[in-house]
Amino acid sequence: MRQPKGFIIEGKEHFVCKLNKSLYGLKQSPRQWNKRFDEFMTRIKFKRSNFDNCVYFKFASYHNFVILLIYVDDILIASNNKDETGKVKADLKREFEMKDLGGAKRILGIEIKRDRDKKLLFLSQEMYLKKVLNRFGRSDAKPFSTPLSQ
Repeated sequence: MRQPKGFIIEGKEHFVCKLNKSLYGLKQSPRQWNKRFDEFMTRIKFKRSNFDNCVYFKFASYHNFVILLIYVDDILIASNNKDETGKVKADLKREFEMKDLGGAKRILGIEIKRDRDKKLLFLSQEMYLKKVLNRFGRSDAKPFSTPLSQ
């Protein structure tokens, strides 16, 4: 990294700056961020999934679990215990600058709907499918029922 304008020392113009910390926008920045996040999650007793590096999980007790999904700068936390979710959010807020956007309604193009009374969760990609149909000029195609096993 070259010396910034206004900080060049006469006679040492050919010197370069040593980075003690990765800067946003550099090639290694995403890797450094991931490394820092992974170290933090390990420190708070989460385990990284062997199958997907963006999934972390923690079994707080025999009956309580927390699953954390991360994609770039979006995080989705799922748990069967609100207190555990609150603890994870508090830990994340202490370590990182973040905003709590409340209950998830959509992530990665997947719409999330809940029926808390019946304890049901619905996932839908209707918007994504409409976008794909529009892209290929098939938005006027007639729907067709596909049988599903129940």
